[in-house]
Amino acid sequence: LAIFFYFNLSLKSNTLKINASDNLAVALTDLKKDQIVNVNEIDYKLVSNVKSKHKFSTQKLKIGDPVYMYGVIVGRAKKNIKKGEQINTTNIIHETGKYTLPKKIKKKKWKFPEIKNITKNKFEGYCRDDGKVGTENNWLVIPLVFCQNRNIEKIKKNMLKSLGYEQSFDDDYDLSELIDKYKSGVSSDELLEISLQKKQRKKYSNPLFPNVDGIYFLTHEGGCGGSTFDSITLCKLIAGYINNPNTAGATILSLGCQHAQIGILKRVLKNICPKSNKPVYYLEQQKSKSENEFIANAIKKTFVGLTKANKISRSDVPLSKLTIGLECGGSDGFSGISANPTLGHLTDIVVGFGGSAILSEFPELNGVEQELINRCNNLKSAKKFASLMTNYNTRASELGSGFHANPSPGNIKDGLITDAIKSAGAAKKGGTSPIVDVLDYTEQIKKAGLNLLCTPGNDVESTTGLAGSGANLILFTTGLGTPTGNPAVPVIKISSNSLVYKKMKDIIDFNTGAIIEGEKNVEECALELLNFIIKVASGKIQSKARILDQNDFIPWKRGISL
Repeated sequence: LAIFFYFNLSLKSNTLKINASDNLAVALTDLKKDQIVNVNEIDYKLVSNVKSKHKFSTQKLKIGDPVYMYGVIVGRAKKNIKKGEQINTTNIIHETGKYTLPKKIKKKKWKFPEIKNITKNKFEGYCRDDGKVGTENNWLVIPLVFCQNRNIEKIKKNMLKSLGYEQSFDDDYDLSELIDKYKSGVSSDELLEISLQKKQRKKYSNPLFPNVDGIYFLTHEGGCGGSTFDSITLCKLIAGYINNPNTAGATILSLGCQHAQIGILKRVLKNICPKSNKPVYYLEQQKSKSENEFIANAIKKTFVGLTKANKISRSDVPLSKLTIGLECGGSDGFSGISANPTLGHLTDIVVGFGGSAILSEFPELNGVEQELINRCNNLKSAKKFASLMTNYNTRASELGSGFHANPSPGNIKDGLITDAIKSAGAAKKGGTSPIVDVLDYTEQIKKAGLNLLCTPGNDVESTTGLAGSGANLILFTTGLGTPTGNPAVPVIKISSNSLVYKKMKDIIDFNTGAIIEGEKNVEECALELLNFIIKVASGKIQSKARILDQNDFIPWKRGISL
């Protein structure tokens, strides 16, 4: 079984063996051929260069021998591998261990981690009538079908600036020098040497509705033309966004003839939140006299909704009202050593205080199924998890893919050679607590504690799903850097290494690279991150994704995406 533990690294460490049963070690710095390295008091002479973040074998492996990391099978040798040789796509292939369902599951005794130096165990949130709490108070404008995207953009253009919600940073580049130089006949190389300056424009920082954190306008490519199943799933997803505790209310635009009907959305919404009193306005263009009238009505109703949303304000609430979504994207060979274990320890803290966490990305749980099954606190959840994993992989395989194909070129380049290696590290985001529930895509979180949610590994599709199932804050680890965000929920980026944090500090919020460098341990980083997310959840600071107005929304079409 995978063993989840937290380790400290010495300042002099240049290698790491994560589990005693592993036959791989991780290079924490670039290592050279013939270099002598020490792993757990044993010296190894490297027979090849080993790049930082990559792994080398600590024993001779024959063709067909299993490869272990994090205490689980993560591959199989397809060539003879020498002791001290770097593993790569040419000498190992994806392989996972088999898993079984027990006949009976006993509830697990779980020890809440010893917590020291927590200065605050509350945040300032927006209390809803159903007992949930938002970390933001947002209004959403959502189309039921892609042909409303243009109308969405027109409403957005008309409302944000007038109401004081236009982004307060300068992101328009001045092209005048490029144009002048082009007209003067300079070469292409000279054009490339020109340094573009940003235009200065008026900033808006005093919104008309100070208790409304944002008005967000979603667009998508669904609702019609695909399968009825996809349209119904879209309605369930949108209903989840309306039900999200960060949402004060919503304006829904419909054409009228599409598969994703207003009636379907209303039925789903009533099913998941029958007593909700959030204002939701439905507009159907085919019932309007003109497009101008349709857009004007949408603006007026949204404005009225904002006046209602502005009546609620923040108040102190316990950490038990926090629901964190756990996500990783642009992962690297350090993600499973620094950033993901930090999230795991943070998850244990939040769960220990009575809060909730949602671990998603099922293709990136491939190979650690047995560990997760054993952590389920009831057999029903264990069976559901196993069924969802099997059905997902089967459907993806029928389309010419499968979990084995999940690692991206960037993942592989930076040390995640197989999906099983990636998964064993990704699962660490879920910490050590028992699993209280397993949710299919668009299902709503109902139980406090650690939940599993079936989503693809694709970053935006997965974060879209996390928000749709009720996360009020999303924590997103990255080793390579990624700019994604979400319209309903703040997304906090956490880097696995200091290099990417320094290069992409404009999009990354928090760095765990000090763990790799031996300057901090996982527990220290988790406590620092906890204090940071409390500030974000309380509206004291904005995440980088919010500052950059990065609001991505991509519904998942089942089976097509990993």
